[in-house]
Amino acid sequence: MRERAAVWALAFGQMLGYACFFYIFAALILYWQQGLDWPHWVLAAGPTLAIAVSAVLAPVIGRRVDRGQAVVLLTAGPLVGAAALGVLVVWVAPVGYLLAWAGLGAAQAMCLYDVCFGLLVRRHGAAARATITQVTLVAGLASTLAFPAGAWIADHWGWQVAVRVAIFVAVGVMLPVQAWGARVVARGVPDEVSQRARRVIPWRAIVAERAFVRLAVLFALVNLNHWMLMNYLRPMFDGMGLAAGVAVAAAATVGPAQVIGRLVLMGAGGRMSSLWALWFTMAVVVAAPVFLWFSGGLHVLVFGFAALQGAGMGILTILRPVLVAERLGQERYGATAGLMAIPGLVASAVSAPLGAGLLAFGGPWLVIAMAFVIALGAVWAVASEG
Repeated sequence: MRERAAVWALAFGQMLGYACFFYIFAALILYWQQGLDWPHWVLAAGPTLAIAVSAVLAPVIGRRVDRGQAVVLLTAGPLVGAAALGVLVVWVAPVGYLLAWAGLGAAQAMCLYDVCFGLLVRRHGAAARATITQVTLVAGLASTLAFPAGAWIADHWGWQVAVRVAIFVAVGVMLPVQAWGARVVARGVPDEVSQRARRVIPWRAIVAERAFVRLAVLFALVNLNHWMLMNYLRPMFDGMGLAAGVAVAAAATVGPAQVIGRLVLMGAGGRMSSLWALWFTMAVVVAAPVFLWFSGGLHVLVFGFAALQGAGMGILTILRPVLVAERLGQERYGATAGLMAIPGLVASAVSAPLGAGLLAFGGPWLVIAMAFVIALGAVWAVASEG
């Protein structure tokens, strides 16, 4: 009973972490564009730098997870993220902005999904899918929290107050809740798992496997598709002529759609293999930009886009650690997931400047067309995988 509550605590902490350290860019980008006299490339460089820092740290942190240090990481991460947000508030200049995002990248690597899932895989092994689903059901609501809360606070008191609220949430709520949950779960890790951590598998041996390469390409393409769209939802909706209220409501739909997608996967249970679930996800990911394209003429379709985009990414969030553990082994999950994160994070980093360039050059329609092409590339990767 106590451990079940601890998993819910981790889930709540992950939701707050993603809202405060990740979705804050997408939630506040419109206010930065309107209120800061900076080139758009500077704003886009922030999350790009964060992702680059996270990518560099991911393999090292993965090794730490395999060695049983997930609790330390999940506890220290919120402090690092809060400090970075503090820099964002007090040093309102391009240099301060970029430094803050570098700190947020470190926080993302230390205390979000990969470390949390690594702890759950160490604790439950092949049965971790159930607890991973539990965490993602709650954490998937992060965008639902970040978009309306960020917009409401920034509209009334300015973006700096919105960031200060995020600092308070990270330190006052996320930190104690997540630290407690991680400690309780870690106490249940079997002794043989802790002994395995002493065996080090070379990086080269991991990346040389064909299954690793194919999965890495797949996750990278899906990340590029998703974050190119998510980072610029508000400016894109603005350019498509959607009313501000509709735009915020549609953006906030992505989170619940992630939860619904995960519930569908959970309901299917053992009746749906990982490969079939992957094909279902790809169909959804391809359909999403089609809905977005036609929502310019029929605005209600934007909610169909948000539902499909959220559901696809929601399911893949569960499938990613499951596929890594199934195809590449549970005993080295932390190191493998850390290496696997690099191409996905690089794709996420590229998504911000790529989206900004496409938006400036051809408007939202060019961004949507590119998202569709990338989705087709992900379908090819799945076909190659299995």
